[in-house]
Amino acid sequence: MQALVTRPREEAEGLAAALALRGVGAVVEPMMEVQYCAAVALDLTTVQAILCTSANGVRALARASGERGLPLLAVGEATAARARAEGFTAVASAGGAGGDLASFAAARLQPDGGPLLHVAGNVVAGDLAGALRAHGFVIDRKVLYEARPVEALSASAVRALRCGAIDFALFFSPRTAAIFVKLADSAGVAACCRTITAVSISATADAVLADLPWRGRRVAERPIQSALLDTLDAILAERSRGCA
Repeated sequence: MQALVTRPREEAEGLAAALALRGVGAVVEPMMEVQYCAAVALDLTTVQAILCTSANGVRALARASGERGLPLLAVGEATAARARAEGFTAVASAGGAGGDLASFAAARLQPDGGPLLHVAGNVVAGDLAGALRAHGFVIDRKVLYEARPVEALSASAVRALRCGAIDFALFFSPRTAAIFVKLADSAGVAACCRTITAVSISATADAVLADLPWRGRRVAERPIQSALLDTLDAILAERSRGCA
């Protein structure tokens, strides 16, 4: 069995390893290319805490600043793990999506403790800043990287889709799902999805896939990678019993 992995390449590596443990090969086909901003000045002298909503944001922050001791609140455990790997020493995970991070930050921090810094990309899902401002916080968003959509599916991915070599397609955001829908149509392989089960990290990402003729569509119970893998495990178990 093989899964199409649509995450940016750096995130795809760990996911591919997790898939291998399940006997599933990974066809890594990032829908976006990450480019880090080269010259962004960060003044962290008055910052109370840094908020990171992606592992790419953590990587960008690590490139932009040598500061590692400020509290860093991560949207989920994968982002928190990346922060620890980059040397940040005061890391906490909200364990979920952007709304969870806003509530988590509001519970742990004080509005009068200093401004917050949200490290972000050029496209932001949700309104983390608005949610925290409603709690009285001052928050600044710094764009430290750009996630640019790829222009076409690779020749190898098109071949794999056309020959029916893909059993699953894994989607981690509405944006990457939308890019895949567009590129699959452009490459003339939309019909190939009839033999593929789409597994999405959220209902919002899943909804974007509705116009393609999937074998099936499943959604993780929580918007985190481990929950998506749990959903995949359930599908594999069903298939081993001849149920799906």
